[in-house]
Amino acid sequence: MKYKSQKIAYWFFATCMLLLSLQIVYGFVMGFARMGFDVLHDWVPFNAARATHTNLLVVWLLTGFMGAAHYIIPDESDREIYSEKLAYIQLISLILVGVVSIIGFHLNFWEGRKFLEIPRPLDYLVVVNVLLFLFNIGMTVWKAKRYTTTSLVLYFGLFSAALLYLPGMIQFNSQTVDSYFRWWVVHLWVEGVWELIMGGILSFLLIKLTGVDREVIEKWLYVIVGLTFLSGILGTGHHYYYIGVPEYWKWVGGFFSMLEPLAFLAMAMFAISMYRKSGRNHPNTIALFWTIGSAVMSFVGAGFLGFAHTLPQVNLYTHGTLITAMHGHLAFWGAYAMIVFAILTYAMPLLTGRKLWNNPTGLFAFWASNIGMLGMTGAFAVAGIAQVYLERKLGLDFLTVQKEIQVHFLGLVLAAFVFTSGIVAFIINFVRFGAPTDEALGAEQASGDISLARRS
Repeated sequence: MKYKSQKIAYWFFATCMLLLSLQIVYGFVMGFARMGFDVLHDWVPFNAARATHTNLLVVWLLTGFMGAAHYIIPDESDREIYSEKLAYIQLISLILVGVVSIIGFHLNFWEGRKFLEIPRPLDYLVVVNVLLFLFNIGMTVWKAKRYTTTSLVLYFGLFSAALLYLPGMIQFNSQTVDSYFRWWVVHLWVEGVWELIMGGILSFLLIKLTGVDREVIEKWLYVIVGLTFLSGILGTGHHYYYIGVPEYWKWVGGFFSMLEPLAFLAMAMFAISMYRKSGRNHPNTIALFWTIGSAVMSFVGAGFLGFAHTLPQVNLYTHGTLITAMHGHLAFWGAYAMIVFAILTYAMPLLTGRKLWNNPTGLFAFWASNIGMLGMTGAFAVAGIAQVYLERKLGLDFLTVQKEIQVHFLGLVLAAFVFTSGIVAFIINFVRFGAPTDEALGAEQASGDISLARRS
């Protein structure tokens, strides 16, 4: 690492791994419940498990993004973080909000709005927490010795994510208006400003791992930003088909939903193109796997599978079924989870000075988690198609259909075990690196020397 304050990223990454582990536990609770083994219902009812599972996903990804920012921004700004103390205060307060939220879900202390369930008083604490983070990162960028497109896109993505959280805090008496603005948060995060965060991290990693000129990589970043805003904002309309908004949203949402995969396709082409142009044989191959894999899998999960079921003519049947879960799992994994794993895999050797580059455990983590996620996606797809046919075409009762598709959740749980084995291997590797040390200062330069030596 170049700067001592980059060590802050480690504690965000460690928190990130803990929250991911807890999310997986709740995923298994729901998987077994879907198979008919809902033995924990009296203590963890399905609705509480689902809210906890989905909200933990959002929190651990945001924690990973914050950790990435604490590593990338000092490097790109060529200076220490503005305030290390403020960063640790912000992390502790974020953990407290998360713990109180999870307890609240189990005690029915929540709002009940899907994906935005945390109790209203905690919303205000989240705002304060994120403002602390944005102030600290923003002052680092403001006082930077240099300004780069990568750091500015990353910061703008984080700032916009905070700004777009606010519409979800407004209370409305109309269910239609409430749903309308709720999607401003949910859609414009994952199919809008989070793509900017992903693009910023992807750009940084490709600059470091491939050796391609910054100017070339950051030109691609402009293309990604343009496509994201062109398609993502009006593409929100594909959530508006059935909530009572004017009919024109069906056409607007349908058309711009067709364009949304272009941003993810551009990312995949961008990553592969930069890899092919690479004049550098970086020793941390596994970090490159996660980086390129993120770009490719995000196109498949978020781009292709999203397009496959959001057109009005298709969504008429798939809306509210397990087809959405099929898309959602691979989309979040490819677009956001894998890019967090990529920056973590790149940063850990430099934070600790321990170059556990391409060990078998790390390679197993990559392949097992990706194969497992593809297996889960396939299980959701088969179950979802069966659900659509039985429920929407034959008109069978919802609960009758759920009984019929229980068998597909056996395949889902088996795939989840494969996925979990990969995550466990990744966490084992993370623990093996240990905590960051001051002796690791200058490790990035050493990494570059190794790369150049191998190239020659």
